[in-house]
Amino acid sequence: MRDGIMAALPETLDTDLPSAPRPGTYARGTETVDAIIKAALRVLIDEGAGAFTIRRIAAQCGMKVGNVSYHFPKKELLIQTLLDDIISNYDKLLERTVRQPGLDAEERLRLIVVMCLDDIAGKRTTRLFTELWALANHNEFVADRVRLFYQRVHEFISEYVAELNPALSAQEVRDVALYISASMEGATPFLGYEKPWASRMSAYTAIATHALVSLAKSITSAEIAGLADRR
Repeated sequence: MRDGIMAALPETLDTDLPSAPRPGTYARGTETVDAIIKAALRVLIDEGAGAFTIRRIAAQCGMKVGNVSYHFPKKELLIQTLLDDIISNYDKLLERTVRQPGLDAEERLRLIVVMCLDDIAGKRTTRLFTELWALANHNEFVADRVRLFYQRVHEFISEYVAELNPALSAQEVRDVALYISASMEGATPFLGYEKPWASRMSAYTAIATHALVSLAKSITSAEIAGLADRR
């Protein structure tokens, strides 16, 4: 089953930020905006949240601070654009892989789990999201944007949980989707890029696809409420 899933996925996740017009000021100077965003990504990934300043980003992309500030007066706007672009690219990837014709809900959910864990294993995602979490600890705007990002991820997962387990209520579906998402994201400090057990990610992915899909199919409302018979 794992080989079949991997065959459906591209060799690398296509999450490069697009060169496309964006609302408001982002529609002006698209190439400049893309250069700024890519520089911001490099700073977060290679230098961390502590270095994430407009001045440092300007230096990284070889621009004057005023040029960067013209497009992004606050670094929070950069983070908003980063996350919006990333979720847009994940959505496109889902259209090409998970939502392709001929797959049932079980296979689609398996693909999402494999896709997310393969992504977590890469340097970009391991470092980017741990730094975003760090920023979110001290910045309410960043925390809200990160929350909205993961809410969208949960919606992707919920779509297939609801189909696999129609007896669950809408809230129970969301709870199961949250559990699946948290189970995958929780692997980051243990199995992400250059983390202590990174070499075991393949085994973790195999276990996770089996366990999480089985859970989505079989869990009951009583079990979610903690009322199942434990005898």
